[in-house]
Amino acid sequence: MKAFRGSLAVSVIVLVLVGVLSGSIALVATALVLAILEVTLSFDNAVVNAKYLKKMTPLWQKLFLTVGILIAVFGMRLVFPILIVALTADLGFTEVIDLALNDVDTYAEELEGAKPAIYSFGGVFLLMIFLDWIFEERDIKWLRPLEAALSKLGRLDQLSVVIAAVLILLASRVVDEAEVNTVLFSGFIGLVTYLVVSGLDSFFDTDDDEEVDEEHVVRRGGVGPAVATAGKAGFSTFLYLEVLDASFSFDGVIGAFAISTNVLVIAAGLGIGALFVRSMTVYLVRQGTLAEYRYLEHGAHWAIGALAIILIIELEFHISEFVTGLLGLGFILAAYVSSIVANKRDARELLENRGADHGEGIDEHSRV
Repeated sequence: MKAFRGSLAVSVIVLVLVGVLSGSIALVATALVLAILEVTLSFDNAVVNAKYLKKMTPLWQKLFLTVGILIAVFGMRLVFPILIVALTADLGFTEVIDLALNDVDTYAEELEGAKPAIYSFGGVFLLMIFLDWIFEERDIKWLRPLEAALSKLGRLDQLSVVIAAVLILLASRVVDEAEVNTVLFSGFIGLVTYLVVSGLDSFFDTDDDEEVDEEHVVRRGGVGPAVATAGKAGFSTFLYLEVLDASFSFDGVIGAFAISTNVLVIAAGLGIGALFVRSMTVYLVRQGTLAEYRYLEHGAHWAIGALAIILIIELEFHISEFVTGLLGLGFILAAYVSSIVANKRDARELLENRGADHGEGIDEHSRV
């Protein structure tokens, strides 16, 4: 479990600091609960991260696991909520920081008020990921009848965009009148962000046989077109994964205030969770888990689809973060078990075929 050593070490240090600075074991326990909540909510995120990370060049993999972690921990779990509150509440950035540190209740109320923008953006972005994936034709199918039917529907051009647009229009009809424009605008921004980021990723995507070791070429002092393309592909994928991580973090950040009103404890707990999500990503890549367990990617994307719908529903109705996390984890576990069953079935069929071939060989030898 080498991939988790760094996260464990940092987690222990952070929890000790929380205990020393607060003088409260209860707050240490709260940070731990928040970390578990974050991991539960983002397990499917780790699976999708692994899918893209294994295609990135070594340099961009390192950047994702270093700079990306800093962005995930400090940017998305600490700075980003403050920025959202500043924009939606029409306050200065330093004013919001002062609120977060000295008037937590008001900060929590302002963050709660930003929910329409946050959930609309995140819901549409995640929904587009799910729809584009489920409408794609693929050889391996988990929920075969359903996935086969949906992949046929995917032949209709831009169907995912139409569905996302219709859904956000419907969502805008059930929210308060004062929130309609916010929901529509944020949903539109979520849609555009997905189209731009995924479009860049597809445009700069290089074939496996064209992959280049950027570090090696840079050390030799040459940067050719292939390296430039690989660098752009790495950047677009990096950007895609960071926006994905932000979308996953929304529910956890807002839900964390139902568990604690201490901003630093929330940042510590969610930060620890984010570290372990990255560690899980590394573990999945190094172990080749996605190749070994064929349906994990399917389970992760169904979980993403469920989270997208939950975020949109939460524009009007509250759904517990624990329910959201357990639902996502349920899809992953079901896909994992299905993969094991499929692997055992394939192994059994292989043995039976070998036995049949061996028996035919013996019969042939006897006739001779």
